Amino acid sequence: MVGGGAERGVLEPNVRIDPSSISFNMWKVIPVPFYLSVHFFEVLNPKQVLQGAKPVLTQRGPYVYREYRYKTNITFHDNDTVSFLEYRNLFFQPDMSNGTEEDYVVVPNILMMGAAVMMEKLPRILKLILSGALAGMKQEAFMNRTVGEIMWGYEDPLIDTINMLVPGLIPFKGKFGLFMQFNNSNSGLFTVNTGMKNISQVHMVDSWNGLKKVNYWRSSGCNMINGTSGEMWPPFMSPTSLEFYSPDACRSMTLVYEQSGKFKGVPTYRFVAPKTLFANGTDYPPNEGFCPCMQSGIQNVSTCRLNAPMFISHPHFYNADPSLVSSVVGLHPSKDQHALFLDVHPMTGIPMNCSIKLQLNLYIKQVSDIHQTGKIKPVVLPLLWFAESGSIEGSVLNQFYTNLVLLPLVLEYLQYIFLGLSVPLIISAAVLLVMNKGPAAEKSPRPPATQSKPPPSSETTPLLHDADTLSQDDAES
Repeated sequence: MVGGGAERGVLEPNVRIDPSSISFNMWKVIPVPFYLSVHFFEVLNPKQVLQGAKPVLTQRGPYVYREYRYKTNITFHDNDTVSFLEYRNLFFQPDMSNGTEEDYVVVPNILMMGAAVMMEKLPRILKLILSGALAGMKQEAFMNRTVGEIMWGYEDPLIDTINMLVPGLIPFKGKFGLFMQFNNSNSGLFTVNTGMKNISQVHMVDSWNGLKKVNYWRSSGCNMINGTSGEMWPPFMSPTSLEFYSPDACRSMTLVYEQSGKFKGVPTYRFVAPKTLFANGTDYPPNEGFCPCMQSGIQNVSTCRLNAPMFISHPHFYNADPSLVSSVVGLHPSKDQHALFLDVHPMTGIPMNCSIKLQLNLYIKQVSDIHQTGKIKPVVLPLLWFAESGSIEGSVLNQFYTNLVLLPLVLEYLQYIFLGLSVPLIISAAVLLVMNKGPAAEKSPRPPATQSKPPPSSETTPLLHDADTLSQDDAES
């Protein structure tokens, strides 16, 4: 969407990353209420799964957290860029949740099952030693722990045992929790364009942690850091696609335009995930760099997530290979509930309403010589899915609408009104000028048409003189 001259004149200085711009404080400290909603998949038949049965799951939650985001270490550079660290703080919301953090949930023993798969190709003696150590610690394939423990961490002697047997297999010590690195932490050092010199580059990532590209994946294209940091985009957007780099997914993501709409009176473009986002390399060759791959609809993130056999996907394997859904009991993929979306105001590039949804999955299977894995059939088992959602509301929405939607629109309309008025005025002036010239020309006297003749002289031209006399005599006759 290309704005008119008046709109651009108002919007451009106010969507740059500049302390004097209207959007700067919205960028610095996100003023809208953001929520993280987490749904766990509880395994109802763990003993049967150990004997080779299909896992039966039930969804628990949501467990909802209020999310506060703010930027620190904001440093402007001479090359039209700015660096910052963005922190997230999460606070549990009991009144919005279906349960408490003290709820117990039966899930796979993530550390044990993950380590077992990671050690599958190691010497048999190591696996037997691990199996013996697991038995001594009474470790089993499934565990019954609280939501708080799974989210924020729990002490487990298995961590020290694995680090002793296979140093470096798991790159952490002490507690283990799926969201330990998510709370009271930053998402890395982003350096992005300010748009001061080129508004079409505002918010576009220049580097992340000093890198122009990551090295998690097997192809240059998959390692590219593309788009913005995922909060705002350049203004005057086209209904095509948008890109952002996600440190949580360790990759850049591209969303595609789905439809135009309005959010509380503000025009928006809706962007959604294409079916190719998590497709495997066979179904979508550009994704080959994210492999080794399994079925389409899941992405292997082991290279950036503790080397564990972890996969990300849409919740309930939405848009994934049907075999993933049928490999367990209890999943019901739905676009309305499980598809992610971004509703962005195209003139400013600022999201009005969004819900980013992802699912964490663990690949588990029987591993020879590690007896605790029983006869588990290979399966990508959903652990949990979460949604980060937020929308502009209240006074923030009113300020945004007035300053960045209504005012530029009014100025644009006034520009066309003035243009519309100026055309007939110019025409009227031209007509009056022509009309005034007409009568003035008729009233002014014409100069006499005189022809000067030299006086007749006897000394000169006697023949002409005679001819004049003769002509008068003829006239009298």
